[in-house]
Amino acid sequence: MTTSPTASTAVLADFAEHLRELRLPLPVAGAEQARADVDAALAQLEDHVAPRLASLDAPLLVVVGGSTGAGKSTLVNALVGEVVSRSGAIRPTTRRPVLLHHPEDEAWFTGTRILPGLARVRGGDAGALPEGDLADVSGPAAEGDAAATSLELRAQDGIPRGLALLDAPDIDSVATGNRELARQLLRAADLWLFVTTANRYADAVPWEVLRTAARREVTVDVVMNRIPDRPGVAEELGADLRAMLEAEGIEVQRLLLVPETEMGEEPLLPAAVVAELRGHLASLAADGESRARIARRTLAGAVADLAGSARTVAEHGLAQQTEVARLRGEAEDAFAEARSRIEAAVGDGTLLRGEVLARWQDVVGTGDFFRGVESMISRLRDRIGMVLTGRTAPAVAAEQALGTGLVQVVVDESARGAERADGAWRASPAGKALAEGADLSRLPEDFPEQAAASIRAWQGDVLEIVRTEGADRRTRARVLSLGVNVVGVALMIVVFASTAFIPTGLEVGVGAGTAVVGQKLLETIFGDEAVRRMARIAREQLTARLDALVDSRLEPFTARLDALEGIEGAAALGADAEALERLAAGIREQA
Repeated sequence: MTTSPTASTAVLADFAEHLRELRLPLPVAGAEQARADVDAALAQLEDHVAPRLASLDAPLLVVVGGSTGAGKSTLVNALVGEVVSRSGAIRPTTRRPVLLHHPEDEAWFTGTRILPGLARVRGGDAGALPEGDLADVSGPAAEGDAAATSLELRAQDGIPRGLALLDAPDIDSVATGNRELARQLLRAADLWLFVTTANRYADAVPWEVLRTAARREVTVDVVMNRIPDRPGVAEELGADLRAMLEAEGIEVQRLLLVPETEMGEEPLLPAAVVAELRGHLASLAADGESRARIARRTLAGAVADLAGSARTVAEHGLAQQTEVARLRGEAEDAFAEARSRIEAAVGDGTLLRGEVLARWQDVVGTGDFFRGVESMISRLRDRIGMVLTGRTAPAVAAEQALGTGLVQVVVDESARGAERADGAWRASPAGKALAEGADLSRLPEDFPEQAAASIRAWQGDVLEIVRTEGADRRTRARVLSLGVNVVGVALMIVVFASTAFIPTGLEVGVGAGTAVVGQKLLETIFGDEAVRRMARIAREQLTARLDALVDSRLEPFTARLDALEGIEGAAALGADAEALERLAAGIREQA
């Protein structure tokens, strides 16, 4: 299976775009690591994968990495026969990485083909390094943890064409920036030249880095430096290191053993000490097929590793979406309960007590009227006319009492909903982060006024229903004889009594009796079916207005969730992972 260069480039471009668009804003488990994985994947794409895929014939980049004090710079100096990278006793040592290349390969490295985030600095003549421009800066940690932002380029005849050496900072540097830069440079490598020592080859940090290399299928050569120059020691240590590498499943192309050596006045190892390593690199540089095979093998491993990163990050993206859905559900549930409690109060007759009941009795008369309703159904129209004519002022008072009671219920239950939603959010790190800086449990000061205005508007809707239903001449006369407000209040009473109609006859409780009077009054004027229709429309309009009031308090919660951009990219990353795996398989076939 092969993939065209254009298609391969498109796969990488799509993946990079999806990574940049993705946001993981919520502090859920693993989010911080996932954000670091996104940055690492983007760096891997820019520093190594994209440029190597675009130029498979470019010189092989050999990154020299290892622990503090492993002798990386000393080996590099010995390989080129000059002091091109200074080592120091005070940690951290290397702050600005040095890239050594053959003069005729300069064009490959002066631009931003690889490591585009590092500015290029042209080094001076070997052996005459100005103190302010040392590749390895020996000095206190006063410079902080910031990593170097430049890459020093040095053209060296001692470096064979087709190959470049990059001296990286320590992987276990005391400076955080140095450690991160070291890993970035290792991700950009075609081949790792990993340097350790006889005393420290079992340290934890180097093995963590080597396992990463194995996972990415990076080609690795290992140098064990400073081996005591005693019979049998090199063989014993070499065998032990090979066994450890094999046990960890880490495939090493070549293991080179360098004895501990006294250096003279010149800070250079004798040429004989690094002869095997120099010969190995020269042979590799001369063999174009081997270089291409290593470049493709490492590239395929890097692409496959990016596929794994895509899936991991996609899972974290889904976790963010799940958390958003959970938080949204908590807020919506809290206010849904508020709506349910308001609806119950509206429909169970709770509001038809106290002040409302007193004002309605002012409209329809005394308790004798209630007692006489059932026995005088046949004369109800005349009785209502006698009692109610000219009584519009009490109707308005009853209407106001209904509105006041409903406003109080809406305000109380909306406040409860906000408190429940805010409490639920603050019980989790993600919700707490979203609620930070705002008291979402507190209603705005003007909310009672908003509720009152909305309910007054609904009462106007009810009066309009009465006018519309009483549009014909006969019905209009009946309505006008009683007053639109009286008939409207009667319809409100029925709506507030129950979602279902109350059966004929007085029910238990004054609220039920109140509703029966209102219902019989309406039926006398409009008829059964019309009253049912009017009550249904009025109830729907009331529900819509009350829901809008409650939703206005839900909105501060949902607005914070809606403002979270870029968390929907998990599906795209899943598709990217499959495309990257196919690309990696095609590169392996070519290798």
